[in-house]
Amino acid sequence: MIHPTAIIGCGARIAANVEIGPHSVIGGAVTIADDCVIGANVVIEGEVSIGRGNRIGHGAMIGGEPQDLSFSPTTLSRVEIGERNIIREQCTIHRGTTADSATKIGDENFLMVNAHVGHNCVIGNNVIIANDVLLGGYVTVDDQAFLGGGSVFHQNMRVGRLIIAQGSSAFSKDIPPFVIAAERNYVFGLNAIGLRRAGLSREERDEIKRAFKLIYLSGLNTRQALEKSRESEWTKAAHEFLRFVSDAITKRGICPLKRGAAL
Repeated sequence: MIHPTAIIGCGARIAANVEIGPHSVIGGAVTIADDCVIGANVVIEGEVSIGRGNRIGHGAMIGGEPQDLSFSPTTLSRVEIGERNIIREQCTIHRGTTADSATKIGDENFLMVNAHVGHNCVIGNNVIIANDVLLGGYVTVDDQAFLGGGSVFHQNMRVGRLIIAQGSSAFSKDIPPFVIAAERNYVFGLNAIGLRRAGLSREERDEIKRAFKLIYLSGLNTRQALEKSRESEWTKAAHEFLRFVSDAITKRGICPLKRGAAL
């Protein structure tokens, strides 16, 4: 199961039923759980833990030093990867940039060819990251988001749950959950098809739409709209949307609505 040309560092912990392809290099501080498939020419270095059932494509690089001018090579940081992820060819996932910090990837995510996950990013579960997506350091991507090919995300921003981001877009402001985002820092409406596919009820979808209209279409500024939202009861999903906006306005702010776009 381990090709004879693979190099496995002393101290690496490799569980049962792990396949490692030719010319791959696995460092001594790496842990790989059962049933993983590691392709050819993969480099996994530094402190990296990989859960059960992951598939890692040819030429991927995991655990490399972060692209941070302040990083010291003596810093002990790590990458933590959950279970049943697909990480395709040439993906790069860098470890944390400060002592004892981590870049984290959850479960059942799909990272397509050439995706880059920068230091200290946190990826949730069931996220799709298409070809050539770039995530700067400290980007958080919540569950079930879809990031279109060639899109770029500024460091220290957050991407909400169940969003869809158009390919070749660029974002430096937070993207609230449940929306369609595109171009440069714009929201174009709600991800209605994605919400239905995710199993949200009609009541939940209607409440999300009501919260969206309050934030974006009421004529109030964001703080005023949030204050007004406290006068109403909301479903859990709509409250998630409003809480995300509330957290974002004290940090990067949220992407504005592109006027004239349909819900």
